[in-house]
Amino acid sequence: MSTIIAPSLKILRLLPRAALVVAVLTAPVLGVSAARSSTGTTIEAPALKKSGAGLVLLMSLQRG
Repeated sequence: MSTIIAPSLKILRLLPRAALVVAVLTAPVLGVSAARSSTGTTIEAPALKKSGAGLVLLMSLQRG
């Protein structure tokens, strides 16, 4: 009888740790899917103003 009880008690002691590890590993995955499914607004950086210096730089590099 004790041969059955000892391993089962060991498994019961390890079960909360295993559940904690699984919860920590799956939380980011569930968080990303929940964030994607939300209908909230998306925060974006403001668009940079174009100054047109890229064309001047490109032409000066081609001359050399």
